[in-house]
This record gives sequence, structure tokens and C-alpha cells, in this order.
Amino acid sequence: MIRVLIADDHPIVRKGLKTILKDIPDIKVEDEAGDGLEVMEKIRKTDYDVLVLDLSMPKLDGFEAIKRIKAEKPEMAILILSMNPEEVFGIRALNLGASGYLSKDIALEQLVPAIRRVASGKVFISQVLAESIAQNISRGSPKLPHEHLSDREYQIMIMIAKGKSLKAIGAELSVSVKTISTHRTHIMEKMKLENNAQIVTYALQNGLLT
Repeated sequence: MIRVLIADDHPIVRKGLKTILKDIPDIKVEDEAGDGLEVMEKIRKTDYDVLVLDLSMPKLDGFEAIKRIKAEKPEMAILILSMNPEEVFGIRALNLGASGYLSKDIALEQLVPAIRRVASGKVFISQVLAESIAQNISRGSPKLPHEHLSDREYQIMIMIAKGKSLKAIGAELSVSVKTISTHRTHIMEKMKLENNAQIVTYALQNGLLT
């Protein structure tokens, strides 16, 4: 039996995932969590085989959660289930220790085989992500400006590029507007950009919003 913990800040999403998995004989949803800190609390009390984790989690975002989980429970498989496109966040999640990355757009079709695959110790990636990884390997060129950003900076950069205000980003990530503003300053310094419009242009030119 594969023991699963579902972590997503939207109750309707958690309910939908549980409905999908309800009648699968070899998979059991043991529990659920609504924010990153709750995820950490639950994995410290119970052993799960697979964590199905959304990246956009309040209190502790998905990237930071992956780091902490792999430090404390390295044997736990983490399957990222996100609205963010695989080619944008997938490689970063895998590099941090996630076992797979699945877009919510195709979750109905691939969720069960993805859970089974990561539970067996293998990696699950879509064709889109596989092609993105192959392109990065074959490119062999110096890092692009956005590749110098930290995981949190990269996440915020994408949110800015999508037109979200600093206030909205702060609310979504459960941090202050001042903190987001500081991250924005660091992003522009590292990428040698001057304003939000240039961030949007850069993201579009490099296919980060596809």
C-alpha cells in the first residue's frame, strides 16, 4: 500500500485529488495539509511513501519545503503537482530532490501512474520536461541571467512577469510587501534589469511564461 500525504492550499483541490485516488486499491491518502508548515509537522509525526505537493504553498513555499523534507526524510518521494509549467519550475524542483513534476492540467490522466512510479524509487517527468532537460544539457552555454537567481527569487520573478503586484505576491507567499520588494531589488541587480517591464520582456523572450 502506497501511503500518500496531499499538500495544497485549496481545499477543493485536495478533495478532488482524494476523489481520484479513493478507489485505487494500492494507494491510500493518509492525510492532507493546507500549508507548508503543516506539511513539515505531519511528516515529522507520520511516515508517508509519497508527498503530493503544490509549489505555491503559504507559510512555507514548495521549494523550501522540498529542501527541508529531503534533509529530514530523504527517503520520502515528493511529487510536485503545480499549475506552473514544467519547463519553468520542473528542473529546479528535481534538482532540489523532488522525484517528479506533474502539471495540474494533466493530473487526471497521469496522477496514479506518477504516484506509483515515484513510490518505486523512480523519477516521473513529462515529455515536455524531458525535452527541456535535454535542451539544457545540449546547450552547454554559460548560465542565463535568471539561472543565477535563488529559488525564491526565481519564483517571485515569474510572478512579477505574470503581472502580479508586490502586494499580491506577498499575500500569496505569506510574507510582507517589504520582503518582496527586497527580493525584487536583488532580482533586478542579478539580472541587470531596471524595472518590471524589462522583467516581463525578458521572461517572454526566454520562454519562461509558456
